Amino acid sequence: MGVGTALAETWVRRWERQQERYAVDREERFTVIADVVEWVTRGQPAPLVVDLGSGPGSLARRIAARLPRARILAVDVDPLLLELGRTHAPEAARYVEVLIGEDGWLAELELELDGPVDAVVSTTALHYPEPGRLREIYRELAAVLRPGGVLVNGDHLAPADPGLAVLSAAVGRAREQRQGTGGGEDWARWWAEVRQVPEFAELLAARELRPAPASGDGNGLSVREHEELLREAGFREVGTVWRCGDSCVLVALR
Repeated sequence: MGVGTALAETWVRRWERQQERYAVDREERFTVIADVVEWVTRGQPAPLVVDLGSGPGSLARRIAARLPRARILAVDVDPLLLELGRTHAPEAARYVEVLIGEDGWLAELELELDGPVDAVVSTTALHYPEPGRLREIYRELAAVLRPGGVLVNGDHLAPADPGLAVLSAAVGRAREQRQGTGGGEDWARWWAEVRQVPEFAELLAARELRPAPASGDGNGLSVREHEELLREAGFREVGTVWRCGDSCVLVALR
């Protein structure tokens, strides 16, 4: 029993609403990431963009709409989310199932089919690997990015100083209250409802067999610690280009 276009569209739409519970500024953050990619790839006839932890292609679709000339790889470990993206927006990206950071993961992307990488983007995925493995992931990404290429990470990353971390979290909560977030379907409810859909049974069974990223809040690294790991990995310039509360867009130039 396959996943039809209408079914995929319904569940992608529900995914988008569910994710907005956890990032009121999600759309603005996506826009800033696309701004960075557009600037860094200006003049490139067909830039190659790799979206790590793509889910059903939320960011990939937005970058494809902004940069129709771009070639995008959407990378995720979850076969259900990838199939939703592949069915809902097959033209937006080439969808690849692999766990970021597992042995040989970059080879699975078959980057030689597409050429040098111009940009790597990610949202709320790179806070999972433990610090030592994340350093290696950053090194691997630095090695495949062209000189002048960019890594763009949109995530909730706290400042290193404890007082500022508390303050940034408070600012973020205040903004959420002003925006009126918190209603509707949450992560647990979305997945509970997904498990009731017969067309998803085979994909859910495959999902159970895949290695999963670490659960919980992740590695707990501050934005400064991410910056240090990126510099150690060989990126020449690192810093944030946008922040609201503890939500930020961190950029590393190769």
